[in-house]
Amino acid sequence: MFERYAIFYTPPDGKLQEFGATWLGWDSVAGQAVAHPEIGGLDVAALTKTPRKYGLHGTLKAPFRLGDGVDLARVQDAAQEFAGLNKPVSLAGLELQHEHGFIGLRPACDQTDLNSLAANIVRFFDPLRAPLTDADIARRRKSRLSPRQDQQMLDWGYPFIFEDFHFHLTLSGAVQPALAEAVINPLRPALMPLVPSPFVIDAITVMGEDRQGMFHQIHRYALAG
Repeated sequence: MFERYAIFYTPPDGKLQEFGATWLGWDSVAGQAVAHPEIGGLDVAALTKTPRKYGLHGTLKAPFRLGDGVDLARVQDAAQEFAGLNKPVSLAGLELQHEHGFIGLRPACDQTDLNSLAANIVRFFDPLRAPLTDADIARRRKSRLSPRQDQQMLDWGYPFIFEDFHFHLTLSGAVQPALAEAVINPLRPALMPLVPSPFVIDAITVMGEDRQGMFHQIHRYALAG
C-alpha cells in the first residue's frame, strides 16, 4: 500500500529512461536504487539527492493522499479513462537549463497544448484527492507563495498549476547559478543525444510513494484520444 499517489510524465523504456534512472540513482520502473554514472568528476549523488525519490519525471498532478472511499483501483480507472480521451502532445524539443534554482530538461518551444493537458489533469484527478492537512498548508507556505499560488494550493492541493505550471524533467536539487555551467557542460554531451526531438508527451503514469518516500511506477497509460 502506498502513502500517496501522483500523475507524472515518465519516459518510455529506452536510453533516456535508463540514463535518468542512473543519473538520479533511482529506477522507478524497477523500484530500486541504481549506481550513479561517472560524469566529468561531478558529485552526482549530492547533486541528485533531493529529486532522487521521484525518479526521472515531469509532474502533471502533484503527489496527493487518497480521499475517503478512494482506492488505487479507482485512480487506475480514472487514468485509463483520461488517457483514452486525450491525445499526445508534441514539443519541438527540450533544453538543458538552470532555472528556478535547479537544473532540468525544459521545453524549448511553445507549450500551450502541454499546459492545457496539464490543467485538464489537475481538474480531472482532483476529486480523488484528500484535503490538505494544516501541516501540508504550513509546509507549502514556507515557499513564499504569491496570493494566486496560495489560493491554488488551497483549492487544488498544489500551488504551481495553471498559469504557474512550468513543465520540466528534474535533474538536480538546488544549484547556485555560478555553479550551474560546471554541471551542465559535462552533463550535456552525455544526456542530450538521448533526448528525442520532437519530444512527445505520449502517456501519463500513475505513481505511488512508499513508506520510505520513494516513488514507484504503477502503470503507464498511453494517450490515445
